[in-house]
Amino acid sequence: MQVDVQQIKEQVAAQADLLDRLRSEMRKVIVGQDAMLTRLLIGLLTGGHVLLEGVPGLAKTTAIKALAEALHTKFQRIQFTPDLLPADLLGTMIYQPAQGTFTTRKGPVFANFILADEINRAPSKVQSALLEAMQERQVTIGDATYPLEKLFLVMATQNPIEQEGTYPLPEAQVDRFMLKVKIDYPQPAEERRVLDMALDETARAIQPVLSPQEVFGMQEVVKRIYVDDQLKDYVLNLVQATRNPAAFGMEDLAPLIDYGGSPRATIYLGVGARAMAFLNGRGYVTPQDVKDVAYDVLRHRVILTYEAEAEQMTPEDVIGKILSTVPVP
Repeated sequence: MQVDVQQIKEQVAAQADLLDRLRSEMRKVIVGQDAMLTRLLIGLLTGGHVLLEGVPGLAKTTAIKALAEALHTKFQRIQFTPDLLPADLLGTMIYQPAQGTFTTRKGPVFANFILADEINRAPSKVQSALLEAMQERQVTIGDATYPLEKLFLVMATQNPIEQEGTYPLPEAQVDRFMLKVKIDYPQPAEERRVLDMALDETARAIQPVLSPQEVFGMQEVVKRIYVDDQLKDYVLNLVQATRNPAAFGMEDLAPLIDYGGSPRATIYLGVGARAMAFLNGRGYVTPQDVKDVAYDVLRHRVILTYEAEAEQMTPEDVIGKILSTVPVP
């Protein structure tokens, strides 16, 4: 099939103004954290859910709220706590004594943007309540199944699981997130700007600048971005290397990896690379686009063995070795 890359590039360029407006609004309240904002936009452009991990106070919640408020969408923030119940998320059946019937009361998950704040402070049964919504874009309450909005994104925050009062997310739950982004402390210059903004009493209200239809338009352009067959093979090899590193000359990694990336990792690596190319103003994917999203796509899908933990290896160490070893087309 003949692909006109130049035409795709022109379509990408036509969307640049929308992206600039969105970034400008978010920058009203977010200083620095360029990587985090880029990953949130990748989630928006691909319809993939995003999990932000970092210690409290790094603007994780603020960033997600800023993105939601910059769009003409319905936004719900859910604070996860140990006493939260699945019905508090999804909804429940309410008995009406006068009519002798049950009616459905829908929960906060019926929105466009869901902010699952501190998702790992609720037990597994509550976290797992989101599985059907995140994967199937529907919710079952009683005997009925209800579709969710066409534009539906779960963006969650969590504190490192070593902190007190947190529960590790089940593997099936965490695999539903397209990206797991680790947030670090800002640079001193950026933190100084944060301090200046905090001391400045000028209100910085975010205005909605994009409609769901404009978001769908950008998503359609992302789907047209060209991915060469060699790049597809590169994506596949990276994920295969997490499952069978010895086949790629990395015998030393074999005893360190318990489980590698799922086929969902392969899909998200390709889709995320397309979104990265879009954000960089290109109509085609490069190997660097794949590398730029590899850590965020794979870090929660590469499960290490006890031996790796004893050697203080991290998923990032393993992914870095794979990226430096697998041949680049």
